[in-house]
Amino acid sequence: MSTENQTDMRQSRVGKRPIALPKGVTVQLANGKYEVKGPKGSISRAAVPNVDLKVDPAEGVFVAPTVSGRDGARLQGLARALLAAMVKGSAEGYTKTLQLVGTGYRAELKGQTLHLSLGFSHPVQFAVPAGLKLEIPQDSKGTVIIMTGVDKELMGHACAKIRGFRPPEPYGGKGVRFMGEKIREKAGKAGKGGGK
Repeated sequence: MSTENQTDMRQSRVGKRPIALPKGVTVQLANGKYEVKGPKGSISRAAVPNVDLKVDPAEGVFVAPTVSGRDGARLQGLARALLAAMVKGSAEGYTKTLQLVGTGYRAELKGQTLHLSLGFSHPVQFAVPAGLKLEIPQDSKGTVIIMTGVDKELMGHACAKIRGFRPPEPYGGKGVRFMGEKIREKAGKAGKGGGK
């Protein structure tokens, strides 16, 4: 691409910032896919169209649009955000913690299947996707699930699925929630009449 065209291109404010490469992390574009390898693992995803990638081990990864107008800037920002998440995941990994709140609510891991007791007449089973690791600390008595992995998107989907089995309800707060999540609780019928 010529420098004349490059200057005419509208660039995303965030998208034009370089992505720093931590030690041991490599990024490459091969067969229409972004491939990132690092100490915590490797991850690949389909490349964003109309975007150019330039990898400089010293300065980092630069993303540039190949089409003019707003679409080029949007795709540049998208590609940079996805690559930054992949680089962080392969270098440090991601961790999310879920908490089960409710009487008798428990989680148990058997192989690659998570068994959940969430107050239903039947246990709920969730197959843990490949690439994610689940851990249930012994001192939590099965009420805390710690999820780790390199793929932020996959982890988000898995957490949303588990939380979706029993979302926190607004009257008692029972359900599956993220650790530290604030649940807006309603007063209920007793609150209306001024009772306890």
